[in-house]
Amino acid sequence: MSKICLFGASGHGKVVKDIAISTNIVVEAFIDDNPKSEFLHEIPVVTSQEIAAYKANKFVISIGNNNIRKVISKKVTNEFATLIHKTAIISPTVNIAEGTVVMPGTTINADTSIGKHVIINTAAVIEHDCTIADYVHISPNATVTGNVTIGEGSHIGAGAIIIPNITIGKWATIGAGAVIITDVPDYAVVVGNPGTIKKYNNE
Repeated sequence: MSKICLFGASGHGKVVKDIAISTNIVVEAFIDDNPKSEFLHEIPVVTSQEIAAYKANKFVISIGNNNIRKVISKKVTNEFATLIHKTAIISPTVNIAEGTVVMPGTTINADTSIGKHVIINTAAVIEHDCTIADYVHISPNATVTGNVTIGEGSHIGAGAIIIPNITIGKWATIGAGAVIITDVPDYAVVVGNPGTIKKYNNE
């Protein structure tokens, strides 16, 4: 039976742990430098100084913040695993890179490419021929229709809808429930229906 470690003992970590369990993978430890307790769901929580004890394990970064996942991914030298919940529906022509987590009830359709350390959250739908770059977070019940491109580090809010053939730049934020009908530039924060740029994130 495979064993992994999760970097981040948080609420998100609890969900990622459940995904591992759904596929008969054992979570041997949580790694967290600001632990709230010594155990989370009866799994030991240790600091990054103790990573060497788990060097044989693959890791998944179980932290929701896209920026933090990127920083940690550059520091951790262990190999990364990919976790896909057993209830996810994924076309055999989909490509999913290392460190990515696919949560329960999601659907990812044909010829879509998912980058590294991406979060595809509960019941999200990603249609055919989409390209999702590294460190993206697709929130619960978001719908990404066909031929959509999403740049590095962008966050798609819960229940957002992106119509076909749209490009969303890097490190953009799409608000919950937003409907995106035009391309979104890098770092833009977009809310509403139709989506309107309200401000820009700092680089």
